[in-house]
Amino acid sequence: MSFFGLSCTEKEREEERRLRANDREFNLSFKYATNGIKTSKYNLFTFLPLNLFEQFQRIANAYFLFLLVLQLIPAISSLSWFTTVVPLVLVLFVTALKDATDDINRHKSDNHVNNRKVEVLINGELRSEKWMDVQVGDIIKLENNQFVTADLLLLSSSEPLNLVYIETAELDGETNLKVKQALTVTGDMGDSIEVLGAFDGEVCCEPPNNRLDKFMGTLMFQGKKYPLDNEKILLRGCTLRNTEWCFGLVIFGGPETKLMQNCGKTTFKRTSIDRLMNVLVLCIFGFLAVMCTILAIGNGIWEQQEGSTFTVFLPRHEGVDAAFSGFLTFWSYVIILNTVVPISLYVSVEIIRLGNSFYIDWDRKMYYARSDTPAEARTTTLNEELGQIKYIFSDKTGTLTQNIMTFNKCSINGNSYGDVFDFSGQRMEITERTERVDFSFNPLADPKFSFHDHSLVEAVKLEIPAVHTFFRLLSLCHTVMAEEKNEGDLLYQAQSPDEGALVTAARNFGFVFRSRTPETVTIVEMGVQRSYELLAILDFNNVRKRMSVIVRNPEGKLSLYCKGADTIVFERLDRSCNKLMEVTTEHLNEFAGEGLRTLALAYKDLDEEYFARWKERHHEAITALEDREQKLDELYEEIEKDLLLLGATAIEDKLQDGVPQTIEQLSKANINIWVLTGDKQETAENIGYSCNMLREEMNDIFIVGANSSEEVREELRSARLKMKPVAEDGPIIRNRGILGKKSKLVRDEVVDGEYGLVINGHSLAYALEKSMEVEFLRTACMCKTVICCRVTPLQKAQVVELVKKYKKAVTLAIGDGANDVSMIKAAHIGVGISGQEGMQAVLSSDYSFAQFRYLQRLLLVHGRWSYLRMCKFLRYFFYKNFTFTFVHFWYAFFCGFSAQTVYDEWFITLYNLVYTALPVLGMSLFDQDVNDRWSFQYPQLYTPGQLNLYFSKTAFVRCALHSGYSSLVLFFIPYAAMYDTVRDDGKDIADYQSFALLAQTCLLIAVCIQLGLDMAYWTAVNQFFVWGSLAMYFAVTFTFYSNGMYLIFTASFPFIGTARNSLSQPNVWLTILLTTILCVIPVVTYRFLLIQLWPTINDKVRFKVRQAKSAPPPPPTRARIRRTSSRRSAYAFSHAQGYGDLVTSGRFLRRAPPPRRSAGFSPTGRSTGFIHTGRSGGYSPTGRPLNSREREPETQLQMYRAVREPAS
Repeated sequence: MSFFGLSCTEKEREEERRLRANDREFNLSFKYATNGIKTSKYNLFTFLPLNLFEQFQRIANAYFLFLLVLQLIPAISSLSWFTTVVPLVLVLFVTALKDATDDINRHKSDNHVNNRKVEVLINGELRSEKWMDVQVGDIIKLENNQFVTADLLLLSSSEPLNLVYIETAELDGETNLKVKQALTVTGDMGDSIEVLGAFDGEVCCEPPNNRLDKFMGTLMFQGKKYPLDNEKILLRGCTLRNTEWCFGLVIFGGPETKLMQNCGKTTFKRTSIDRLMNVLVLCIFGFLAVMCTILAIGNGIWEQQEGSTFTVFLPRHEGVDAAFSGFLTFWSYVIILNTVVPISLYVSVEIIRLGNSFYIDWDRKMYYARSDTPAEARTTTLNEELGQIKYIFSDKTGTLTQNIMTFNKCSINGNSYGDVFDFSGQRMEITERTERVDFSFNPLADPKFSFHDHSLVEAVKLEIPAVHTFFRLLSLCHTVMAEEKNEGDLLYQAQSPDEGALVTAARNFGFVFRSRTPETVTIVEMGVQRSYELLAILDFNNVRKRMSVIVRNPEGKLSLYCKGADTIVFERLDRSCNKLMEVTTEHLNEFAGEGLRTLALAYKDLDEEYFARWKERHHEAITALEDREQKLDELYEEIEKDLLLLGATAIEDKLQDGVPQTIEQLSKANINIWVLTGDKQETAENIGYSCNMLREEMNDIFIVGANSSEEVREELRSARLKMKPVAEDGPIIRNRGILGKKSKLVRDEVVDGEYGLVINGHSLAYALEKSMEVEFLRTACMCKTVICCRVTPLQKAQVVELVKKYKKAVTLAIGDGANDVSMIKAAHIGVGISGQEGMQAVLSSDYSFAQFRYLQRLLLVHGRWSYLRMCKFLRYFFYKNFTFTFVHFWYAFFCGFSAQTVYDEWFITLYNLVYTALPVLGMSLFDQDVNDRWSFQYPQLYTPGQLNLYFSKTAFVRCALHSGYSSLVLFFIPYAAMYDTVRDDGKDIADYQSFALLAQTCLLIAVCIQLGLDMAYWTAVNQFFVWGSLAMYFAVTFTFYSNGMYLIFTASFPFIGTARNSLSQPNVWLTILLTTILCVIPVVTYRFLLIQLWPTINDKVRFKVRQAKSAPPPPPTRARIRRTSSRRSAYAFSHAQGYGDLVTSGRFLRRAPPPRRSAGFSPTGRSTGFIHTGRSGGYSPTGRPLNSREREPETQLQMYRAVREPAS
């Protein structure tokens, strides 16, 4: 059965994987998967049955198949089979064609990958084999720029110390190079085919899983056991770079590789309109059954009372009485009235969604030229949901900010550097015209680096010990890799932009990180190259929030250098640093007040004997198979004590362009924005102020930072009572049920004023507990802005799920990093920003673009238009089909409930497919109430979508009532007009065929006029579709009712001559005119009164548009006010957990260079004098004291400085 793409047996769950190198017979006994992949769904034999099986799982398709079966029963069929077969086959064919095209592309992709060639070591020699023929346990050879074939254990490489460099662009979208290292015992085999062919090591490891960052296993070789971790594994999807060759042992192949394990099915997201449609379709089925039951009862009564008089010329079949006739009639009317659920509805919806997705892809105003990144709709099923967003959950770093870090300020030994002062001592604002520091003394400086405080360079030149130690720490304590393609042309690859900025700063100030090996770090100190022995790296992780290195300088001195979050580092300082810590804390407050990301730096000298003992225990811990991380943490904690404070760094993560304006626009659209970030509270708060999310004019901003469940509950409750003193204590929850399904909802609560809420990660953990989640949600939803700090990726998803669970609202999550993926997948709509943190967020998203500011265009323009168009489409589609169907219902009372159709069968077949298809599609693809500029000018236009005002159960009922009225007019006016009517020449024309033609012509013209009333934006395409459809109707009618068609297909075209006989009569056209007017007058009257008495926001704006008749004025821009605050941010160290004892086992990210700033500085000579003025030294290339200041009232900080460094 596997030939047909099906599997009858399920493989037993693997507990652990065992394999032996170069032993295919041993490995085949475990029935591991081969390296071939299969992402396609069908093959040549299974396509038709499987595809039809999938399509008929849709309730609409199954329903129409059921109708087709009914039509094949002569006793109940009153319509020809083609009226259902033609639309059903068309829908099935179009869907099958789309599925086949997609699957053919998957087949091509699979074949391309499976047929790649790689060299495999078989029977002692290298052979070129296809990827799909590689098996677990094979040893393969990879060469530079070659894709990694499978998940491999790295055995050896051409590089020193058995290193390899890999690029993971296909795996996670990151283009940075990462480093892996083989075990020494396998690395010694080199590229000797004889030795590699004799290698018989056995690997015991974890079973296949999707964890990209973890691997646990052991290698048994020559009687010894060696631990294996993720840093020795090359994953399929990576590319070998800067490495001539390497050999690897296949651990996982094909579908069991981590890449393929991560290609699981994405959760299928449905829009709220989809869910409403499912409910409405079920209601329509029930309504259809009611109508058919009424008509069946009517038929039974009519047959009982009147039917006996017709038996002379219409004899009944044997055994058919009135009751059985009513039963048959029920099914006949199920066939006739099936157009209340038209099959073309679903096809039209998909076409509309596809068209609106193309608009997003083609929008040049959402194209980011700097990175050549267009907006992309990665799904076509959620467009209208973009017009209903109520809650936005946003990451901060890289989403609101650029995630391009620049070294801005620093504090060294109590002196702050980075500010520029004028002659009067007033702080100057730094602009592009501010003269920059001249780094020409350093030939290895980065020309793109910009700094403006000359005193720091002078401090370096004066060889102040604390300043040199500060920059020496920055050049040694990191995990950056350096590439030097040309002499002096250094390119740093950092795993976080923060690290890259700090190392670049040290480089420019004379401490140049040049190169590294797993055992050494080489730097150039003020022009002198020095090599430090790297003895240990005490790695960063989310718990430690710091990293340290232990090095031995060329003179043999042992030192530990540490950098990390200030709160963490300050806890580990020696008591002698208390005074300096106070001053540094004051500087940190200043830095954080400007929204800068800060880091504290410290060091200590180590005793040789103590370190030797510590090193032994460190080796035991790092080779332990159990509790390895816990043992290492304990050792790190032991040695990172009694540190000496050096100072702090301040890095600027600039806001993206247009972020404050975008947030202000979205806020005016009544969209609540919650920021969920891993950054520290102070940093997030200050970014909140910069973005206009938090404002000084807010009534209050609540800080929730308690450390126990009860305290958190009390803080939330007091905040809620302050916002609404009369609020109920009990949770405000109501149940709502759809078809018996009940769910709990928290109602929106109105408060006076605007409030903000800031909550820490540890407090959020308590707030998300089952007993407190409703309390937290109530309080948060009463606030205008919510900022959650220090949150984990899991907590981000939990917050989104909480809002989805208790609020009847549509959510959107936006982020740019791997830590945002869970949040993006949890929200109704996920948006990925292609930024500095790779492409993982984009790959998991529904929509993607390059800048946060494009979100307002996505929602306020594309989203609103898509929702408006879809709602108009559904209202009109149901109107035209209900009207069409209800005429049948009224006609049943005048035809003895005989299930005779009121229209010609060909009209029934073509009504939805030809006559009314294109006009409604034209409206649904091109209509807009106002253009994009007015949409931005009045973001309040977005609110009706949040309230489901355009399409809801109420709107559906109004649509059905409107259809009922129109159908009454469309049946009874033509019926009365044709009753006892004669032609001009006296011949009787009151026949069934003439009435059918008149009724269907009135219907088509009436629905086209209704479409014109609904359409707000006419284009040439719309005009062509509407008038073309009417022309097509008359052309087809005259053709099908001609003598020729009757003579060729007598049974299929019985309406011979009806068109030319009826449509030549003036009273017929008068009837059409009267019917149309009566259908339209109530609609026009209702809309006129509605606009005059109860105008909506749309009506008001459209009135202004008509008044203006020109482009609206540009929206006012809010001036950005530089804000100072006492808040402090210490969480700048944002890169992921990485390196153990070797730097080579980490992740490296190619850092985008900071934006080039124009230098308004031309040196006219260099002063060698150094003027120290307390806070920072003053330096002027012209010899004048640029940074001199008048004496101000002394602060605690200045008094401390005065004691330590008296003014000269």
